[in-house]
Amino acid sequence: MLSFVRALGFLAPLAIAVAITVALAATGQAEPEQRGLLVIVLIIAAIAGMMTMALLGWSYVGWRLSRIASALERTLETDEPIQLREGGIPAERRLARAFNTAAGAFLQTEARATHDRLTGIPNRETLLAILASEIERSARHEKPLSVAFIDIDRFKPINDTYGHNSGDAVLRQIAGLVADSIRASDTFGRYGGEEFMLILPETTPEDAVGLAEELRSLVMQHPLRIAGDQAVKATISIGIAGGRGAQLQLDMIVDRADAAMYAAKSLGRNRTYLFRELDEGAPVPRAPISAERRAQATAIGQWASDTATQALASVLAPQPHHRGRPSDMIASLATGLALEMGLPREEIERIRIASLLHDLGKIAIPDEILDKPSTLTDPEWQAIGEHPRIGQVILEQASSLREAIPVVLHHHERFNGGGYPHGLKGSEIPLGARIVSVADAYHAMVHDRPYSAALTHEQALEELSLNAGTQFDPEVVEVFCTVYADAVPPDGLEEVYKLHERARGEDLAHVDAADKTHLHGGPTPRKASGSPKRGRAVPAREASG
Repeated sequence: MLSFVRALGFLAPLAIAVAITVALAATGQAEPEQRGLLVIVLIIAAIAGMMTMALLGWSYVGWRLSRIASALERTLETDEPIQLREGGIPAERRLARAFNTAAGAFLQTEARATHDRLTGIPNRETLLAILASEIERSARHEKPLSVAFIDIDRFKPINDTYGHNSGDAVLRQIAGLVADSIRASDTFGRYGGEEFMLILPETTPEDAVGLAEELRSLVMQHPLRIAGDQAVKATISIGIAGGRGAQLQLDMIVDRADAAMYAAKSLGRNRTYLFRELDEGAPVPRAPISAERRAQATAIGQWASDTATQALASVLAPQPHHRGRPSDMIASLATGLALEMGLPREEIERIRIASLLHDLGKIAIPDEILDKPSTLTDPEWQAIGEHPRIGQVILEQASSLREAIPVVLHHHERFNGGGYPHGLKGSEIPLGARIVSVADAYHAMVHDRPYSAALTHEQALEELSLNAGTQFDPEVVEVFCTVYADAVPPDGLEEVYKLHERARGEDLAHVDAADKTHLHGGPTPRKASGSPKRGRAVPAREASG
């Protein structure tokens, strides 16, 4: 069609010349009374020809523009880019190229606005818009609808232990697993953080539980690849809520699914929980736990945690300090620092446990390496560097102590990023690990070791200050040097338990003057007779390698 129209366009001048020649010839041969009529006929024929050409041209241009308009309309309704064939006259090819570029840019912009950049699945705003639409459809057709909230269990320890890049990899892989396993009619997206939302149209809550259990089993059994070609396993907790028709409201179903998800986590994680309305007429109403019963339950749980900690500490007690034996001094120093910094009770408890057990991984290090007075070889240093990971493995087997894992694992990281095992720096290092690092280093400096004699209290504080900002968190060092300016508590459980009980109380105010007087009343460690050097020595001595 295009070639035909273009050929007519090229032939138009020739046709006009031929028409003029024929007209002149006919006029010369015609009778005078016929010449006027012949001229009028020729003029009418020329006008009709031009109108025909204009109509053909207008029809062709309109047809091509209609194709472009239809393609643009389809772009608004599909997720796939629509490409026009770049043909025709130069202006038409240019228009097609511009359209193809604009269509691709439009889809990219829409994808950024509606999808989560990390996982590539719909984001929160898109999920809520789709849910509102599904609720309206459910009400209109009186169909069931269910919503599931999915949360990755213990995701923060994954970030703390392996780094945020590994945490992102876990998010992407779990998102991919679920997205590839749901029905075409379902919508799965990232609601925020490690939480996801799954919208299940025409699905009763009971049926949704079955689907959720399949997804939970899939995630639990699938190994996830993270940095360093390591594999970890994760679990998910799922909360489900739903209903039918006009009874559904957006805020209500979201709140219920979210509450059900938190109920699944509070019941032990790695489970699916279906939201149910309270039945006030039931023989045993599901009333909130009373304050008295909650206090009793908390006390029993704390007793279980203390018992587990003491049992593990008793295994380490016979060991010398530099072989992983729990240090009451480190525990009291770290707990006192945490109190002075006004940390929450849970964080103080985590720091107390971790400070007692921070070197437990040394029980797997050969004695000849720990007791060696001379320079260590590279393999021996590698063995020393493994003890935080060994401690992690031990604590992972004791569920009540798992919260201490990040502190145990990272207490040898350095504030400038030069530590081990992951080279974290600054605020990337858990605060508890930064606190234990200072207490641990002080304890190492004021006690004799096979490779070094003890320093005085004043010398140890000076070393901590010199290495603030490089090896240690300067804020933690400042608090330490302020609280323990004169002396520190001696080794002994009495001070640990006193600070421990203070941390459990409601008053988390800073250590007052009376407490400081008590803390400073301990004996000052004796002066060092010398400081023999050891291979790969660090500015402030580390108790654990």
